[in-house]
Amino acid sequence: MIDKLVLQNRSYRKFNQKHIISKAQLINFVDIARCTPSARNMQPLKYIVSAQEDTNNKIFETLAWAGYLKNGGPKEGEKPTAYIIILVDRAITHANADIDCGIVAQTIMLKAVEQGLGGCIIAAIKRDELKKTLSIPQHLDVALVLAIGKPTENVILTNVNQNNGDIKYYRDQNQVHYVPKRTLNDVIIDI
Repeated sequence: MIDKLVLQNRSYRKFNQKHIISKAQLINFVDIARCTPSARNMQPLKYIVSAQEDTNNKIFETLAWAGYLKNGGPKEGEKPTAYIIILVDRAITHANADIDCGIVAQTIMLKAVEQGLGGCIIAAIKRDELKKTLSIPQHLDVALVLAIGKPTENVILTNVNQNNGDIKYYRDQNQVHYVPKRTLNDVIIDI
């Protein structure tokens, strides 16, 4: 089961903007994520969940999408319908919070896939603008934004080109999204 979820968990950038996701659903995602391991069990992460169109639009404007693709981000009608903003509470700790963020982000995305959704973990964020726009308190640092929706694009994994080592994702003329991955032989170090 986990293999299937991981393989379906891609960085989607096109969604059915008419598909509604409830705030309760997002809270459920956070509820399971808060139970994951935390460095030194400090649990410094906090969350903002949004399933409201006006707030979603404000969040969307602070994000950069699909750096390898020209005009690769969602257009109107393709935008995600929910977001979870992962915050680090510096009043608790900032040490090792990046580890916690990775664990939590993957957990939330796997939970979304399990429910027929998908998303994109975004780190290219205008953090100061987002904090100001949403009135996020100063002691909370924006770590990641998880864009969540009902994916409408086809994402296919391929092997990294052994000739040039190119890892850049791309779309073909039919808008099929290809994501090169290193082979198992490339990542296992035999000692």
